[in-house]
Amino acid sequence: MKKSIAIALSALLLAGCSSKTEIENPSYVWIDAPANFQFYGNSRENIAADCERIAGMGFTDIVVDVRPTGGDALFRSCVVPPLTRMPRWNGSSVFFIDRTADWDYLEAFIEEGHKAGLRVNAGVNMMVGGWKIGETEVGMVYERPELRDWVTVDNTPGGLVNQVEDSYSIGARFLDPANPEVQEFLLTMLGDLASYKGLDGIVMDRCRYDDYALDAGYTDCAKKAFTEYLGSEPENWPVFTERGQVFLEGDPTPEQRAWLTFRCKTIHDFVARAASKVHCVAPRIRFGVYVGAWFSEYYRSGVNWTSSSYDLAANEPTYSWATPEYQATGFADLLDFMFLGAYTAAESIHGEGEWTMEGFSRLGHQRLCDVVPFAAGPDIGNGAGFERGGREDIIPDIVSTCLSSAGGLFIFDLCHIRLFNYWDAFRSALTGEADKGREM
Repeated sequence: MKKSIAIALSALLLAGCSSKTEIENPSYVWIDAPANFQFYGNSRENIAADCERIAGMGFTDIVVDVRPTGGDALFRSCVVPPLTRMPRWNGSSVFFIDRTADWDYLEAFIEEGHKAGLRVNAGVNMMVGGWKIGETEVGMVYERPELRDWVTVDNTPGGLVNQVEDSYSIGARFLDPANPEVQEFLLTMLGDLASYKGLDGIVMDRCRYDDYALDAGYTDCAKKAFTEYLGSEPENWPVFTERGQVFLEGDPTPEQRAWLTFRCKTIHDFVARAASKVHCVAPRIRFGVYVGAWFSEYYRSGVNWTSSSYDLAANEPTYSWATPEYQATGFADLLDFMFLGAYTAAESIHGEGEWTMEGFSRLGHQRLCDVVPFAAGPDIGNGAGFERGGREDIIPDIVSTCLSSAGGLFIFDLCHIRLFNYWDAFRSALTGEADKGREM
């Protein structure tokens, strides 16, 4: 059967299937909120038109970002305020796009996506609540001083610093995963999100520690919880005494192993609670997590995204120090689906190891022990060789490689498809047909 016929049949089946029903070789495109906001923030017509076009390209799913880094929401929530101003960086300064529309952003994507035959998944940034670039600071942790204790503390080159007071680094401002108030806030938010009628899936992004420092997270809440985990006060605080350390240098000490394990266990236990919350509210919603596919470095983010049955010490040279307790923090078994960001250079499609799209995908099967379906794919706008567009020539190879080696395709981001006019290239790669849509 031709690809185009198979995709059309899949689209018809999606309209009436359970949201947990898996389809063969799914293909997902992520719709980042800030990068696409000028098109969709105030125009339901653009949402409808592009959902139809995305489905016509052959994608089966969209992932709609509904809680950007600043922490406000593009969906109804009793704990998260609605997003009314979206910050954007123009290369030299920050400007803002105001949202004046009164219709529900996520609901519009659900309705219009389903009309087009797409599954609609909500992407939600979790352990973040602010954003700093240059001198501009936006988001809940800056606007609400009472939330200062919710923010993580990093072991920076300048010492232990709460991120709202950090003048050294820019980017996302992370919440403390070990803070019970943070966890309850995020679980309530997930319950609100899961209550959306017709939503097919929820994907947690940034469900981790900040990875600018190897051992971010030195809050009072973390020290209390770590002390309980150890059964005694830690000998060193910070546990890694070298300031600003990013990667392990040799085997960690027993206390350092315990700290690395404690952070992964904190994330694992939160993922378990999050999955339970979502499925309690809406059992049919598929629940998943996005992670970077570069697992050999992921200890610094406080995340073990493998299956708990995967033998880390035997199979991963980086994790020769991993204890059974660390291995038990693997959370893949808790999920319905996963996304692996195979964010390689444009020329690094084929290969056996990490930092190739094929290698990331094949290692994904090994590390996940095939307990959960996953999709993998590149960032087609920021990776080396992708920045200036003009890579229509390799899109067919990317699509076929990720679909065959991972079993699902994940593309970040729709804004790059638009910017570099890749509509036709993806439609041809996924359906074998030329694009008949409009230019935008």
